[in-house]
Amino acid sequence: MSDDSRPSPSEVRTGTPAGHRTAVVIPAAGKGVRLGPGAPKALRTLNGTPMLIHAVRAMAASRAVSLVVVVAPPDGAPEVKSLLDAHALPDRTDFLVVPGGESRQESVRLGLEALPPDYDIVLVHDAARPLVPVDTVDAVIEAVRDGAHAVVPALPLADTVKEVEPAQTPGDPEPVVATPQRARLRAVQTPQGFDRATLIHAHETVTDDVTDDASMVEQLGLTVVVVPGHEEAFKVTRPLDLVLAEAVLARRRLNDGF
Repeated sequence: MSDDSRPSPSEVRTGTPAGHRTAVVIPAAGKGVRLGPGAPKALRTLNGTPMLIHAVRAMAASRAVSLVVVVAPPDGAPEVKSLLDAHALPDRTDFLVVPGGESRQESVRLGLEALPPDYDIVLVHDAARPLVPVDTVDAVIEAVRDGAHAVVPALPLADTVKEVEPAQTPGDPEPVVATPQRARLRAVQTPQGFDRATLIHAHETVTDDVTDDASMVEQLGLTVVVVPGHEEAFKVTRPLDLVLAEAVLARRRLNDGF
């Protein structure tokens, strides 16, 4: 593995049919302040292993994925490279660490720039979603292979959602503006999958601050499609999420020896 901005030809495997090579970009530069004081979010441990390593393994579990690019904090690429080197990762997958930017959008763009030219499917995955099942990863890839410009895994909502007028002062009551039809709403997860050319065009064109890459593709006027997500692909954001993630890992060890 190299921490240069682009791997040399010898660092990237060949043999996957043209048009079917898949890489994953994992932006991992966030501080995760809602988790409380401590290490950056991606380096918080679950069952003694950093979340980032769990997330990398989850992506590499798919046999369709041959390269994982981890976008580290701007000054933290050597540390993240050492972290990956210290943990067992699948031999069939190549790994690359590049320095990120000041925003998630910039970090994803830098990860895209580091990809070799022969990858035409790109997944973007949150390091804070460490427990995504491989079936979800494969479903996203398959939908892009079938011709979708952009694919997101998502779940139906269990709760009724209200649109409100935000309060001027935090903590004040907020008036309800509307109640969207719950049947038409989905909670979006990652990895999100893209035709590479489409994602690059989106990053070159959309300058608004967005919460996910799929919304950038929407702004191009292209269709984003949804595949079923998974309840274990939740985002670790708050301390309670760490407890839930540990419980999922404990159940996997009990049931699968994972």
